[in-house]
Amino acid sequence: MALRIPPEGLELGRGPLLGEVQDPRMSRRHAQVRFDGKHFQAVDLGSQNGTWVDGEPLAPGAPREVRTVLRMGDSLFVPSLDVRPLEEHGVVLVDGFVRGPGGRRLLAEVTRAAELGFSLHIHGESGAGKEGLARAFHQHGPRREGPFVAVNCAAIPEGIAERLLFGVRRGAYSGAEADALGYLQAADGGTLFLDEVVELDLSVQAKLLRALETREVLPLGASRAKTVDVHLCSASNKDLRALVARGGLREDLYFRMGRPEVVVPPLRQRPEELPLLLQREAERVAPGLGLHVSLVEQCLLRPWPGNIRELLVELRGAIQGAQLQGATRVEARHLSPTAGTAFGPGSATPPSGPEPRPEPRAEAPEPDERARLEEALRQQGGNVSATARALGLHRTQLRRLLRRHGLDSAETTPEPE
Repeated sequence: MALRIPPEGLELGRGPLLGEVQDPRMSRRHAQVRFDGKHFQAVDLGSQNGTWVDGEPLAPGAPREVRTVLRMGDSLFVPSLDVRPLEEHGVVLVDGFVRGPGGRRLLAEVTRAAELGFSLHIHGESGAGKEGLARAFHQHGPRREGPFVAVNCAAIPEGIAERLLFGVRRGAYSGAEADALGYLQAADGGTLFLDEVVELDLSVQAKLLRALETREVLPLGASRAKTVDVHLCSASNKDLRALVARGGLREDLYFRMGRPEVVVPPLRQRPEELPLLLQREAERVAPGLGLHVSLVEQCLLRPWPGNIRELLVELRGAIQGAQLQGATRVEARHLSPTAGTAFGPGSATPPSGPEPRPEPRAEAPEPDERARLEEALRQQGGNVSATARALGLHRTQLRRLLRRHGLDSAETTPEPE
């Protein structure tokens, strides 16, 4: 549901405004939201169950900027500068993939490239959904009836990329006891998806370019090339032009496969897709096990550097934790404190909204949580701000965790605010 905020502000609560989607835990006059053209602000109107802004409770009558998510009762509201795309398209399943308005536009670009017979390069972070778009490229292309062969070039052991890509004839070398097709021949009449193609050695890149240009493959040990008809889709999480400048990618191969290019935005820039992603995975893994609003809220507040892949892995871990405790729904407390956060200062990923601020909880802490905090503090010399950055947490959130474990004073170093 998309709600527009009029100039005088929008009052939210149970009533006609929310239509059939009524939340019994919301008060009739719960909160008011205003938008001044740049910032969203919320004011709690004295609600019975309270209002939460970006994971922190909102005092009645005190306005606060909403950057990522507003929670009232069991309902979540995500601020958006333009709700028209959501009004027109919503969030839907397309060929088994969750697509919001931005995803639908991206899919249209991929479809046009496929229908026109172009090759396609997909740029995006790891786990953002590049292979799903590659499959869409295949399904909408002229060779949709042929095979779709996906190759993770980063996983090819050094020294055998040529054999795997182009094939081998029996007797080509010791141990080659039979003819073996390469990936290009396996994809003949269909689509070859080369994920992280930039990981190939420059010598292999040269042979790949020749095969794509001539549409011929010469297997190792063969004296005659074989014709192949392959639609090419490549992907990488690296900047191809920068790689060409550094000598890591051949310039001629870049011109052959680097355009047209589509860019997959990270999950943190597609918050409208996250609830449906969680719901579908929970239904697949544990039908009947519900998702508490605190879990969805907490997932919205984290940057997820591993994107969809990381989100679903961590959700499965949270589901397992809930099942072990005999819970009837998955809550934020079942999610690992480090799930969806950066691994350290060198790998931090800037979130699109505020720093993560989870809901305070009274449950017993996880047994290894204190050990993780102590180790992070030790590595950062007891500096709270540095430790918070390393863990991908807000400083206030980290201090709350430190207080829970009795680490808030004796084992930390004072620092300027």
